[in-house]
Amino acid sequence: MLQPTAIQKDGDDRIRIEWNDGKVGVITWRHLRDNCPCAGCREERLQPPNPFRVIDMKDISAGPLRPVAMTPVGYYAYKIVWNDGHDAGIWTFEQLRSLCEWIKPSTSQE
Repeated sequence: MLQPTAIQKDGDDRIRIEWNDGKVGVITWRHLRDNCPCAGCREERLQPPNPFRVIDMKDISAGPLRPVAMTPVGYYAYKIVWNDGHDAGIWTFEQLRSLCEWIKPSTSQE
């Protein structure tokens, strides 16, 4: 089973995940949130865009979107709490892997 071996913040706008098969991927916070698997977010993505939607001021006051906590759920997923208070999504390892943009692992020969 593919599993993360290391997860860490990578700069201000993304997460870096190292996998047990040696691959290394990154996911931006925006891409991660845009693919939130919770029922509310999935339903919202299925709706046509609403040009008259009122912007929630707490979304703006929270600053740039970013996770504030990421905790394991068993041996198959992570629950992420966002700085705007959203905390309903549970990202499985499979989903995290599918969202990764692959990079070459850094190899230092010093």
